[in-house]
Amino acid sequence: MLHPPRLYVYLDAVARAGSIRKAAEVLHVASTALNRKILEAEEDLGTPLFERLPRGVRLTAAGEVMLSFVRRSLSELESATSQVEQLRGLMRGEVRLGCAESVGTDIVPRIVAGWQARHPGVQFHLQVGGTQSLMAALMQDEVELVVAHDPPPPPQVKLLADMAQPLHVMMRPGHPLASHRSLRLADCQAYPVALGDISFGSRRLLDTHIARSRLKLRVVVQSSSVETIKAFARHGDALCFQFEAGTRRDCALGELVSRPLSDAALAGSRLQLVARAGRALPVAALTFAEALRQALFEEG
Repeated sequence: MLHPPRLYVYLDAVARAGSIRKAAEVLHVASTALNRKILEAEEDLGTPLFERLPRGVRLTAAGEVMLSFVRRSLSELESATSQVEQLRGLMRGEVRLGCAESVGTDIVPRIVAGWQARHPGVQFHLQVGGTQSLMAALMQDEVELVVAHDPPPPPQVKLLADMAQPLHVMMRPGHPLASHRSLRLADCQAYPVALGDISFGSRRLLDTHIARSRLKLRVVVQSSSVETIKAFARHGDALCFQFEAGTRRDCALGELVSRPLSDAALAGSRLQLVARAGRALPVAALTFAEALRQALFEEG
C-alpha cells in the first residue's frame, strides 16, 4: 500500500476536525508537531492556509484551493492503488457509501453483507442521512457513492443507476384507509400525520405539493428518524409517508401496510445511485456499485 504525503494527510485531517488539537488526537501525533508542519507549509506557500480562531481553525481561501487539490490527489492515489491490487488478483480497501434512510436500515445492509461475504478484504463505511447532507459528503469526497432520492442532476454527479420511487402512505393494517388500493393526499387530511423533518426528501416533496394545492395535514409528530414515525403509525391511527423502497420490510412483516399516492406531483420521485462527476472510483467501490445496481435497481 502506498502512503500519501504526510502533509496531505495533515491538511485534510485539520480541515475535517476544525482544530489542530483534535486532528492531532485522530492522527496520534503531537499537536505541536502537527502545527509546525502546517506553519512550514504556509511559509513555503507564502500565505496562511488556516485562520487561527479562539476555538479552532478555519480554512482561508488559499486553504480551500489547497484542500481541493489534496483531496483529489488522495482520491486518485487510492484509486490507482486499488487498480494495482486488482492486477494482483486482490480486492481490498474500503467502500464509503452514503444512502437514504429508506434503504439504509434494511435493503442496503443486506446487499453489503452478501457482497462482503465474497470480498472479505473490503470494509464498509455507511453514512445514512438526507439527500442534502449526503450530496455534501459526496462533493467533499467523504463518500464515493450515494443512493439518494432526487439528487442534483449532472454535471455535478455521474448517474450510475436510476429507478422510480413513488411516495407511499403507511398505516397500521386495521386503519380505515387500508382497504384502498391507492390514495390521494387529500384523503389523508382527516387523520393525524407523523412527518419526517425538513432534511427528508419526502418532507420537501410534500411541503411543495401542499403549498401548491392548499391542502392541510394534521401533523401531530415530527421526527428526524424514519423508524420513529413508522413506530408512531403502528401504534395508532396516524399516517406516515415513505418512498416505496422503505416500505418493503414493514409490509413483509405485516406491521404496516402502504398505499401509493396517485397525485402526479408525488409519484415521479427517483431513487438514484450516483458518484461525483470526474472522480475515478477505486476498484472496490466500482465493483460494489455494479453489484448494488443489479441487486437494488434491477431486481427491486
